[in-house]
Amino acid sequence: MTSSKRGVTVTPASAAERALVEGLFQFYVHDFSEFAAPGATAFEFDEAGRFAAYPHMASYWSDAERWPLLIRVEGRVAGFALVNSLSHCGESIERNMGEFFVARKYRRDGIASEAVRQIFELHPGRWEVAVAVRNLSAISFWPKAIARAPRVSNIERREQNDDRWRGPIWHFHASAPSA
Repeated sequence: MTSSKRGVTVTPASAAERALVEGLFQFYVHDFSEFAAPGATAFEFDEAGRFAAYPHMASYWSDAERWPLLIRVEGRVAGFALVNSLSHCGESIERNMGEFFVARKYRRDGIASEAVRQIFELHPGRWEVAVAVRNLSAISFWPKAIARAPRVSNIERREQNDDRWRGPIWHFHASAPSA
């Protein structure tokens, strides 16, 4: 666990907190649904009024190459991150920001950037962050958050448009803080 002056903390999500992450994921999908292409059948509610469950959620508590994280502000739940080691472009990476969510209430105050900084400290290595082409706010956020994080180097942005991904992908290295 790390903390900051803003009261932001990022911690690994325990197995007991899985339901919390699953609940937050519903809000993430709700926010993300605005980027669905016109006429797309994705992001539809089920008969209980929920979005489909994230198909890889269970693996974040069983796979050593997946890390579920919770973001809190002054102890209150503010979001989550799902970090894995899967590349969208087939390159060798150690970390990928699979999913990242900060509740609207906590946006625009530097909280998300602080959470990103802490995530890079918790999980140093060769990173990839891919952003969906329709997610303009994330396309604006991520290059700034990556560049502002200390101990980040070799930042490279690529555009991808194939079956694996459509949108910008940032590659970079995040170093661990010195002891």
